[in-house]
Amino acid sequence: MARILSDLSFDLKPGEIVGLVGPSGAGKTSLLRLFNRLQERSTGQLAFQGQPIEQIPVIRLRQQVTLVTQESRLLGMTVRQALNYPLQLRHIAPTVAEARVQEWTERLQIPSDWMGRTEAELSLGQRQRVAVTRAALTQPTVLLLDEPTSSQDVGQGERMLQEVVKLMTDQQGVLVMANHQLEWVAQFCDRILHLQNGQLVNDLPTQTVDWTQLRQAIIAAERQEQEEWT
Repeated sequence: MARILSDLSFDLKPGEIVGLVGPSGAGKTSLLRLFNRLQERSTGQLAFQGQPIEQIPVIRLRQQVTLVTQESRLLGMTVRQALNYPLQLRHIAPTVAEARVQEWTERLQIPSDWMGRTEAELSLGQRQRVAVTRAALTQPTVLLLDEPTSSQDVGQGERMLQEVVKLMTDQQGVLVMANHQLEWVAQFCDRILHLQNGQLVNDLPTQTVDWTQLRQAIIAAERQEQEEWT
């Protein structure tokens, strides 16, 4: 069986905002899923705070290393229930939980009339905002975002990233964001990890990146992939 990812080696440091870039199929989503064990690695080592992640109970790991997938679900809950549920699991006092929900629905502009809605009553972009809000209010140590702005307009996407970047920077957490929209990576990230064919081809500070060259490399890789499939 072919490996999805191979020969990757890097560290993530507290306070870093990291952009995960590369063509579709490069392995970005698979890498994010490895971080909190939604996928299991077959070889190599993966550690969190110096401890192999297999030694950390998976629920405790996911409470500290939180992934927001591209098409997040509310699991049959209303928006209000979905926002409160992870805080209940963490045994957060109701008054503290209420304050956090209030703060983050304001920061990420979740209207009050969404609170009673279910998943079926929200668009993909609206569900995406709710999912990011739900993750942010739990204050994770590592926040993993898979294409968080793919269904947002420019203004909402920028505001959302500003708020989560501020959160993770203030608490010296780590944010790893897979994003095809390189303008957001350039604006918000300190560092990029460039994946191609499941391998890490570049690990660079964003201020050293030639963004035109990177964009061309990603387009060329995607074109080659399409030609091979056809």
